[in-house]
Amino acid sequence: MDWGMANRMARLIQPDGHCMFLPIDHGYFQGPTRMLEQPGETIKPLLPYADALFVTRGVVRAVVDPALDKPVILRMSGGTSMVGADLADEGITTSMDDAVRLNVAAVGISVFIGTKFEKQSLLNLGKLVDEGERYGIPVMAITAVGKELEKRDARYLSLCCRICAELGAKVVKTYWCEDFDKVTGGCPVPVVMAGGPQADTEKEVMEFVKDGMDNGS
Repeated sequence: MDWGMANRMARLIQPDGHCMFLPIDHGYFQGPTRMLEQPGETIKPLLPYADALFVTRGVVRAVVDPALDKPVILRMSGGTSMVGADLADEGITTSMDDAVRLNVAAVGISVFIGTKFEKQSLLNLGKLVDEGERYGIPVMAITAVGKELEKRDARYLSLCCRICAELGAKVVKTYWCEDFDKVTGGCPVPVVMAGGPQADTEKEVMEFVKDGMDNGS
């Protein structure tokens, strides 16, 4: 790993091996979803507790202070919406040149393993990894999103994460599941939890977060 890539990774993954990313990219397919109608206002009280901000180029330019001292992970894929035919039919919507202009620490792209758009999304990932290696920018792959959430078990998620790592992703973002150690144990790059099952209490959320951290996330 060259110096630029290693430096960016060190800004994302903290010395203790953990990290907390603040994702506000939901509008790229959901529009003005609840609590993110004004993303600039939503993130103000949360940024001090985040290690990085995951965002689209439109929102980062419109509402994020350029003096931000947190690294930015730039959403690079999209092209679908909640009212469209299939959320999995994504393409690359942002160029690596624009990522460089925005001085980002990493870029992120969704993959849809097990769908009819599996090959397309994995080729998108491979293309982005090639460009990331050229510029020294790590790629974060986001897997098990959309309808694929129904398959959230260790066997499926470990398959997804390993494929992403094999194609060159430097970080994989996925969901917590039972036997989460099987997911992280089979993935040679850092695994970041995107979330977990529906929880009724804060205690339940903290329990699966702790389990994920204890088991390699």
